[in-house]
Amino acid sequence: MKTIKNIIAIVAFISAVNANAQSNKPLTAIFKQSYEYEAMKNYEGAINTINSMYSETSYEINLRLGWLNYLSGKQKESISFYQKAISIMPAATEPLWGVINSYVKLENWTEVEKTYLSILKIDPKNTKANYNLGLIYYYRKDYKEAKKYFDVDLNLSPFGYNNLLMSAWTNYYLGNKNEASILFNKTLLYSPNDKSALEGLSLIK
Repeated sequence: MKTIKNIIAIVAFISAVNANAQSNKPLTAIFKQSYEYEAMKNYEGAINTINSMYSETSYEINLRLGWLNYLSGKQKESISFYQKAISIMPAATEPLWGVINSYVKLENWTEVEKTYLSILKIDPKNTKANYNLGLIYYYRKDYKEAKKYFDVDLNLSPFGYNNLLMSAWTNYYLGNKNEASILFNKTLLYSPNDKSALEGLSLIK
């Protein structure tokens, strides 16, 4: 009797898997078609194709529509879809990276900053997020805050050109001349004739 029950359970499982595979076929087809439209830069066609099977609860569909609306220049719509994807999968960073593109297009730097901070809550050592946040604070002349993020990036990539140079200038403006000098000289190891590093050293001397 137990064997028969096991066989029935296996058959039911296989049937469920097959049914699920069948139900995914149309969705797979519309994603494929949307990629074909995107390759032709027919973004409206790609959007309409995905919308034909739109689901409020589908992470993949909302993420895809966020990207396609970004490409088509519909930044507010793009943000809306990315936000839906974020709410569905709050531990994912890919919709956060996606929505940053639209915020940048709209020059909404406050939301860009907030989104980078959200990424770092999930992935504290993300080099791109740390570096870009450092840049935001650097250009605001908030050098103390910039240093906090550049330091993380510099520790992760101690011989990265951008990390060295921006950390050098940040330390220079904070009055840390010795640290700035060391970092400018390390920058010259990476790029021996670097004008920015040479300028920094000339200001220290």
